[in-house]
Amino acid sequence: MTDPRQRPRRGQGELEALVLEALREADGPATAGWVQERLGGDLAYTTVITILTRLLGKGAVTRERVGRSFAWTPASDQAGLAARKMRKVLDAESDREAVLASFLTGLGPDDERLVRDLLDQAHSEGED
Repeated sequence: MTDPRQRPRRGQGELEALVLEALREADGPATAGWVQERLGGDLAYTTVITILTRLLGKGAVTRERVGRSFAWTPASDQAGLAARKMRKVLDAESDREAVLASFLTGLGPDDERLVRDLLDQAHSEGED
């Protein structure tokens, strides 16, 4: 029987998302202690450090030394992180053309139009 006071175990991705969200709410670089406090203190300090270190390894955050500790900053906004994940998946595949073709054919008309517009915009900016 499970103790009703215990919270269900959260997945690593969920914790990473919570930590990134807290960092985005900061006015500037934030310490692990600040992140822990912002998340309500139900995570151990060492867990917050572990998550931040994993995010650093993924390129999702940066850190700078502040005294004997570090201050952490998101490396990019939500869209930038999603784009990084998409590139990582694409880079891991041997047949990039097939992956991109499958992705594009699965888009709805509005997203397809948006992709075309963005490609046209990038092409015209490259000519300037």
